[in-house]
Amino acid sequence: MIFRTAVEHARRHRGLIPQFFFIVLGMGSAGVYLVRLAKGPHVTWDKTNNPEPWNKLDPTYQYKFVAVGMDYKDLKKNGPDF
Repeated sequence: MIFRTAVEHARRHRGLIPQFFFIVLGMGSAGVYLVRLAKGPHVTWDKTNNPEPWNKLDPTYQYKFVAVGMDYKDLKKNGPDF
């Protein structure tokens, strides 16, 4: 129903086509980013088998999406193994 109405408006008003395109592009990229965040090492979905998954990560693991000026290859672990 809503999709059909949007297509009818786009046929009548050609200037709406880029707006619909960028709205869909923005919503799609936001959804992909949320899925990426949900699969990160700091999120626990299964608390019975692996309650603290971040303890099993290497100290050189890059947590941030973009790390400006940070070289993760030279990091050393400062704490004890649990």
